[in-house]
Amino acid sequence: METALILLAAFGAGVLNTIAGGGTFLTFPALVFIGIPPVVANATSAVAVFPGYLGGAVGFRKELKNFDQAILVRLILVTLAGGLLGSLLLTVSSNKAFSAVVPFLLLGATLAFLFGDRFRVWAARRSRFVTPFGATGLFFVSVYGGYFNGGLGIVLLAIFTFWGMSDLLEMNGLKSGLSFALSAISVAIFAVGGLVEWYQAIIMMAASTVGGYAGAPIARALPRPVIRVIIAIVGFSMSAIFFWRLIA
Repeated sequence: METALILLAAFGAGVLNTIAGGGTFLTFPALVFIGIPPVVANATSAVAVFPGYLGGAVGFRKELKNFDQAILVRLILVTLAGGLLGSLLLTVSSNKAFSAVVPFLLLGATLAFLFGDRFRVWAARRSRFVTPFGATGLFFVSVYGGYFNGGLGIVLLAIFTFWGMSDLLEMNGLKSGLSFALSAISVAIFAVGGLVEWYQAIIMMAASTVGGYAGAPIARALPRPVIRVIIAIVGFSMSAIFFWRLIA
C-alpha cells in the first residue's frame, strides 16, 4: 500500500508539473505519510521530480540557445549559488524545525499558484523600475528553491516579469533551465548528505516521468479553471493537514 501510494503521488506530480506545476504538493506529503522524516522526505521528493526538470530544459533548448549566453551563464551561476545555500540549510535543519515551517511553505506555494497571474501583471507594470536580470531576487528565490521546491516555477516567472520579459516561451525556457540547474545542485547535496531514500526516489522518478508524459494530453483536455481548482484543493488540503500535525 505504501509503494502504491507514493507511485500514485509521483505519477500525479508528473501530471501536475506538466500541466501547471504543484507536483510537490503530492510527493512530499505522500512520503511523510508513509513515515519518512520531513527533511528526508523533502530531499527525496526533490530527487523524484528531477527528471521532469531535465525534460523541460531539453524541450526548451531552442529558447535557451537563443537567449543571451553571457547573461544565461551569469543567471545559472547565481541560481547554483542560491540553490547550494538552500540545500545546505536543509541538511542542517532538524525535522522539528523543518516541520514548523512546512505548513507555511505549502500555503505560500498554493497562494503563489492561485495569484501568480495577477502578481505577474502587477510586476509587469513596475518592471521599468527594476534592473533587468538582477541577481539579488534570483539568489533569494534560489535559496528557497534549494530548501523547499514548492511553487518555485511560479515565483521564477514573476521575477522574469519584473525584469521586463514578456515572451512566454522564452520565460518558460529560462524557468526550465534554471529549475534544472537548481535541482541538479540540490540533488547532489542531498545525495552526498545521505538525505535521500533511494528506493522510494527511484520508483517515484519513473512514475513522475510517465506522469509527465501523460500530462500533455490531459493539459490539452482540461480547461485551465479546472486545473486551478484541482491544485488549489490539493494545496490547501495539504497545508491544513500539516498545520494540524504542527499543533496537534
